[in-house]
Amino acid sequence: MSLPLAGERIVIGHLFADLLNLYGDHGNIATLVRRAEWRGAAVEVREIGADQGGALATVDIIFIGGGQDAQQITVAKGLEQLGGALLDAVGKGAALLAVCGGYQNLGHRFQSELASDLIGPGLLDVWTEAPVGAARRVGGVVIELAKGSPIAAAGRASAAAAGVAGAETHLVGFENHSGRTYLSAGTRPLGRVLVGYGNNDRDASEGMIAFPGEGGLAGLRIGTYLHGPLLPRNPHLADYLLGRALDRHGSMELTALPDEGEWLAHTTFAARWNVERATRRGSRFGAIGERVGSLIGF
Repeated sequence: MSLPLAGERIVIGHLFADLLNLYGDHGNIATLVRRAEWRGAAVEVREIGADQGGALATVDIIFIGGGQDAQQITVAKGLEQLGGALLDAVGKGAALLAVCGGYQNLGHRFQSELASDLIGPGLLDVWTEAPVGAARRVGGVVIELAKGSPIAAAGRASAAAAGVAGAETHLVGFENHSGRTYLSAGTRPLGRVLVGYGNNDRDASEGMIAFPGEGGLAGLRIGTYLHGPLLPRNPHLADYLLGRALDRHGSMELTALPDEGEWLAHTTFAARWNVERATRRGSRFGAIGERVGSLIGF
């Protein structure tokens, strides 16, 4: 029996792969490739640098990972060259995932002692400050997706088949950042922090998401601090990205995959950090841990 993606070709653009590659971010690329290939698609991965904007014209998914401040300065200069091509690609329907340093770089600006004031392309409607002496935010994160989230919908059947119904309403990952990121008015967070820190010290938001068509751009845009890498432990997010990227090929339904291993990694990670936060930070996180645990079956 032929698979829905048989004969399809998916192109992934990996921005600044040699500079922004902390905490297993290459694993996000590997996950997208495997989940597409398992469904019968052919996948091309293009590593794209500052002078290769033309290569973005035909990409379906764009990924940019995390790095230290020194690398972000170099990337900021590169984005001055790539900005127009990047905006055009997302404007025409390419899906974008930006993690940590990439998340910061694609906002309006990134301010830090080392980097000074880096102006970004504003593809993500956020800005970031790294105050002098600010404590790093390090550890596991569990976030709750908004009610009715299409990301959760993409994983509902998969999680139920794996015996962890309800796990699809959460994302998990690992954060390590000194920056505090703030969303512009009207910008939607990716989720609400249950365990961990997320965007900043003022609210419980983590990341941002702009759905296709919002802001006049046809492509999905997601920015987040979640490393780990992010996608292997969150198969519903990986599939949502693939689905939105494939919208430009016409309407397609992704064949279900046997994701028991992926959901085990997801729920085990969440359970571990629920306990860790409860131990390190007291009863408030203990209560949160119990709530998250009850939702995902622990």
